[in-house]
Amino acid sequence: MPATDDRDVAEHWYEALQAQGLEGVVAKRGTAAYPSGRREWVKVRHADTVDGLVVGFTGPRLRPQHLALVVGDEDSQVRLSTRLEPVLATHIGAALADAEAIGERRAEGATYTRIQTDLTVEILAGSGRHGTLTVVRMR
Repeated sequence: MPATDDRDVAEHWYEALQAQGLEGVVAKRGTAAYPSGRREWVKVRHADTVDGLVVGFTGPRLRPQHLALVVGDEDSQVRLSTRLEPVLATHIGAALADAEAIGERRAEGATYTRIQTDLTVEILAGSGRHGTLTVVRMR
């Protein structure tokens, strides 16, 4: 595994190697040993900011836990966001209060309430192995 203590080299690797599938870099103190069972190293992953159409939610409507999202064109697969932060969940819940429910569906092994809404959210779409969708804010 390549390593460097030169910040400019690390930033170059971070930017240039993404096209080859590198999901990011790991940053740590040069003297730090491998911390068995602890998370002292920092992973810096690539993520793009994109918009996602909200098509559903898990948990209670007024404080949803996850959003069911369509990212890209309308024919894209529905994916679930990471767990919403409490304050953001409250704001999104208020925006979803009057949305028409059109049944339950499944995505990524979980059941969500499908709704009819035009609510769009800004998300960080991680490029790592798991490709997480983290909701940043409502549009």
